[in-house]
Amino acid sequence: REGAKMMRSETYEKIVATIGAHGLRRQCIKVLSEEHPKISRETLLSIYSQHYQMHTKRIHGQHRQSEVMEEYFRQYEDSMRQGQSNPKLLLDMAQQVQFSPVLFARIILEKFAISRGCVSPESNLSTLVSQWIKKPIFIPDSALCEQVKVCILNDPNYGPMAENIKHSVGHEYEFLLKEKLQALNIPFLDENDLRSRGYDKTPDFKLEIPIAVGEHIIHWIESKASFGDEHSHSRYLEDQFWSYQNRFGPGLVIYWFGYVAELDVNRDQGILLSDKFPSKESVFILHTS
Repeated sequence: REGAKMMRSETYEKIVATIGAHGLRRQCIKVLSEEHPKISRETLLSIYSQHYQMHTKRIHGQHRQSEVMEEYFRQYEDSMRQGQSNPKLLLDMAQQVQFSPVLFARIILEKFAISRGCVSPESNLSTLVSQWIKKPIFIPDSALCEQVKVCILNDPNYGPMAENIKHSVGHEYEFLLKEKLQALNIPFLDENDLRSRGYDKTPDFKLEIPIAVGEHIIHWIESKASFGDEHSHSRYLEDQFWSYQNRFGPGLVIYWFGYVAELDVNRDQGILLSDKFPSKESVFILHTS
């Protein structure tokens, strides 16, 4: 049964089509909420964010072509020389070409650094620009500093603020999962415990005593504060989940913001998907003798 988080691929494709029809603008979330009232805003935002980032990766090279970068910087410089007082100039330019505001700001900062001789033989251009993005106050141009700040504040997918929010949400759901395990008195090792024992690739929680959820045995649980679409799930399977299964046995992946139902096809191979922690009534602790 399709729920508020888990959804059929048909529903997911409709959501993605709506996002594309609105030119990947964040305003499409309001339309999606009206079209899919039973799907949470968090789930819709997660789908939007993942689709936006996939699109950005596809077009990133186009914007990084030398002549294109030169043209962007020329337009910015011309506008500033003409006394442009628009505090959202860079943001408007990025939105006009449907590109991430922070990644667009990086292009301008790179060209600015080269034109002003900010890069010495000992320094690295990419490192310098990354430092400026993290701390715009160090940009040696007050007007450009303010422009970059606006880009950072208005980019929900890239940049230091977006990354801090992602990490915060990820930790929040890991803490929620830890609380649920502790409430059921299920002993576990977290990532830090496992790494201290020499493991490199580790799930969020390795259960010291396995549990049974329905007819499935669970040895580990991975928390994902995101939506499980085909692209991300395939990558996680290859980079993480199969490694966990091979090393520790069957496990559970929780996509807190939902997932495409058709992806839950590896239960017999030891990887279960869910959009929540199993109910207390469905969990059985397999005590060892």
